[in-house]
Amino acid sequence: MSSVTPFLDSDLRLGRAVALIGAEEGKYPAGNSLLVVGADTSVLIDPSVSVFDRGGAPAPVDRILLSHAHEDHMAGIGVFPDAPVHAHHEDLLGVRSLDGLMEMYGMTPEHDAIFRDVVLDEFHFTERPDACGFADGDRFDLGGGLRVEVVHLPGHTRGHCGFLVEPDGVFFVADVDLSSFGPYYGDHWSDLEDFEAALARCREIDARWYATFHHKGIVEGRAEFLTALDAFEAVIARRERRLLDFLAEPRDFPEIVAHRLVYRPGVDIMWADETETRTAQRHLVRLLRDGQVHEIEPGRYRAA
Repeated sequence: MSSVTPFLDSDLRLGRAVALIGAEEGKYPAGNSLLVVGADTSVLIDPSVSVFDRGGAPAPVDRILLSHAHEDHMAGIGVFPDAPVHAHHEDLLGVRSLDGLMEMYGMTPEHDAIFRDVVLDEFHFTERPDACGFADGDRFDLGGGLRVEVVHLPGHTRGHCGFLVEPDGVFFVADVDLSSFGPYYGDHWSDLEDFEAALARCREIDARWYATFHHKGIVEGRAEFLTALDAFEAVIARRERRLLDFLAEPRDFPEIVAHRLVYRPGVDIMWADETETRTAQRHLVRLLRDGQVHEIEPGRYRAA
């Protein structure tokens, strides 16, 4: 049975029943989990490495809700072996087994073998074959009028979701993290245009507080959130502009990947080339479709 741990100075209380549980400002591999305590039921959203390290949460946890299946959002699941786990239907395979999670990433065989050990050793991955699926609009009633509603925000993964806590007015947007890095849509399970649609949906939701899993943590008020969301979304256009500028001269696809749209030159992480390849492919497909880029010969491209 997991233990109840005290609140820390890094935790933030929101409203009458919600707390953001985090450390190190949610910088990867850490993250900000959301604890919601109702009259009958308490849920923990995205139990992070920080939750694992502290060995529990500041209240008993009856259910775990996952915004999506990525290693940093599931690191603390094993601390709560008796709590049912819920995720969007599209991401269940990554919660139920390690093989499913690795399929979502879509790494090369060499990197797959290495990252499996990272997921197990550093993120304490615990398979939950009993995990249950939810869908957009599903609600979890916690008692006392408190409820958590699922808001499907795909793009980062197919099943990526936010959670709206009412009536407290907290919208947990997970990896719509409002960072200067911008949206990440470089995995096999990612999609650029789904991410853009998800950002549009975020704009429709009025809340008092907006909570991110990484970096920002809490943004208070709709006006401040929309300003931060504008800056976050603008990274997509900057990447596309960078690609178009590079294609002023004919380039082949390996040159585009090496040019980098996502990571700065010199950033050396294992999955950089795979991320750059998928990101470039997704932008290139759109630019070809819209007539902004032409394939002047097989595998060679130039801006129109």
